[in-house]
Amino acid sequence: MAGLMGLAVIGALGGMSLGMGNAERLGQGYEASAQALSDIPPTYLRLYRQAAARYRLDWTILAGIGKVECDHGRDPDPACTQEGAVNSAGAGGPMQFIASTWQLYGVDGDGDGRVDRWDPADAIYSAANYLHASGAPQDYGRAILAYNHAGWYVAEVEQWARRYRGASAGPASAGGEGVLTGVWGADVGLAGQSPTPVRFIGGERAGLASRDGHLALVPAGVPATVQAMVVAGNELQDLPYGPGGHPDPRGATQEDCSSTINYVLYRSGVRPISEILAENPLAQDYVHWGAPGPGRWVTIYATSQPTPHVFAVIAGLRLDTSHDGTDTGPNQREDGPRWRILDHIPTWAHWSVRHPPGL
Repeated sequence: MAGLMGLAVIGALGGMSLGMGNAERLGQGYEASAQALSDIPPTYLRLYRQAAARYRLDWTILAGIGKVECDHGRDPDPACTQEGAVNSAGAGGPMQFIASTWQLYGVDGDGDGRVDRWDPADAIYSAANYLHASGAPQDYGRAILAYNHAGWYVAEVEQWARRYRGASAGPASAGGEGVLTGVWGADVGLAGQSPTPVRFIGGERAGLASRDGHLALVPAGVPATVQAMVVAGNELQDLPYGPGGHPDPRGATQEDCSSTINYVLYRSGVRPISEILAENPLAQDYVHWGAPGPGRWVTIYATSQPTPHVFAVIAGLRLDTSHDGTDTGPNQREDGPRWRILDHIPTWAHWSVRHPPGL
């Protein structure tokens, strides 16, 4: 359980390594083995990989800890799943943090404005943060021993990590294009699937796949809500421009500028579908929606003059139905919602600049 011995263990161990090879100590990325795919719930697998990418760690070590601590959130012990419940040592949540360690290393993994050790996203990102602070990826053995000061614990975590480790996933941990997966919880908090491929890239900026201008690479270093927005944008890339997405953008055969934004905000959990169906937001409605100014990861540009229009920049890529003279990328001659890579905001209107709160 996290933090029973704290950083005092690190000082006692010095630079000693406990059996991890060079590639593993460097945090090399791995595909999921068949055992990992069958044993780890999709939502947890995604969180392990995303959190590990943010802190440049081997995701299988995080997954090994999650397995030993609470069986990836399935352990019936109330301390694993019941909000506020702790065991006899004071540890709680799926990664079993004690309160004092949580105060030092707890982070908001899903960008919802709360830091909750019983929330899987927060707990897994915080475990990655703690491992990194405790010596990983340079010395995983030392970091795992800081998590729980027991030799058997280190051995068991490493054993599960080896079972979960498939082939090398390539250069994603260094910022390159990562492994292709089909599993995605694009509706925040749900273990859903996207019909489009999901491919990760390191850092906080999305990029277009090298041979597919309709596929944005999902940045590993941004909150899950922002990642879901990128996936949602990918899901719209083959649709033509048209009003078919009003009032319901789900399953529409065409989308205009406002229904595109409505879909992305719904799919990522920012706006409930009931609100969108009731209000049927149009482009001009986004002039005053959200928080003022640009966001860290997501910015919405809206105008009512000279004609109503709205688009979003998500993790550095512009999702926009307008393209005539406002795009230089592979989709510059395509109509409908597409990823645009023009390196400046179109100047044909005076834009209201807003962002989803917290993003």
